[in-house]
Amino acid sequence: MAKQWTKFPHPDKAYAYDGAALKKQWDRLHRGDGEPFPKEVAVLDAWRHYHAGEFQQAVEAGIAAGGAGINAAVKAQSIYANYLEKADKVKLALFEEAAGWAAERRAEAPKDANAHYLYAYALGRYSQGISVAKALAQGFGGKIKDALIIALKLAPGHAEAHTAYGAYQAEVVDKVGGLIASVTYGAKKESALEHYQKALKLHPESAIARIEYANGLILLFGKARLDEATKLYEAAAKCKPMDAMERLDVELARSELE
Repeated sequence: MAKQWTKFPHPDKAYAYDGAALKKQWDRLHRGDGEPFPKEVAVLDAWRHYHAGEFQQAVEAGIAAGGAGINAAVKAQSIYANYLEKADKVKLALFEEAAGWAAERRAEAPKDANAHYLYAYALGRYSQGISVAKALAQGFGGKIKDALIIALKLAPGHAEAHTAYGAYQAEVVDKVGGLIASVTYGAKKESALEHYQKALKLHPESAIARIEYANGLILLFGKARLDEATKLYEAAAKCKPMDAMERLDVELARSELE
């Protein structure tokens, strides 16, 4: 773990939820990942740190709590690595460590849809970091796909897993072409679009669902769908963030548009 983590650059009192406020907003805050409201105070505390953008504390609290707290740790570390860690080597190490934690959580709680999704998310970001071609050669494609399929079987309404499955298919089609993608990896252009659209239906307030959909359109269709992708980015930039992760998503959309 990095010694000194970069601070979340947009601290906001609105993202610091106390016990009652967190419970009240839980469904909205977790519309993307469907994480159930924690039974244990220690796990709730980990998520409270996460929503406030205190990612390092969220990781420490989640690991210390164990059990369902691992999901909070994996998500906090992955979001931190994705958006705030500048050093590529550190970023990859953080994703790899998070994927390891998620793998253990999946093994001990096979019915925890979010554990499967978070494993796929951390491994997917790691794969993008080392290059999709390398990741496919190392067999990560199949692991990511299998984890997402399990997550969606357990929780058909898991918006972020739909987005991730769309992204997985778009990346593979872009990298190896439609035929090999379909035959070898079960990845199809039409299916990618369906999953992106499903995610937006399930979570209409989500900036990241729009950003990933836009990126997928560019991967799959290039300039032909650029206008549509730009509109998705514009809509993402206008989303109202409810916590630190959503704020990072919105800021990403704004910076891309500039």
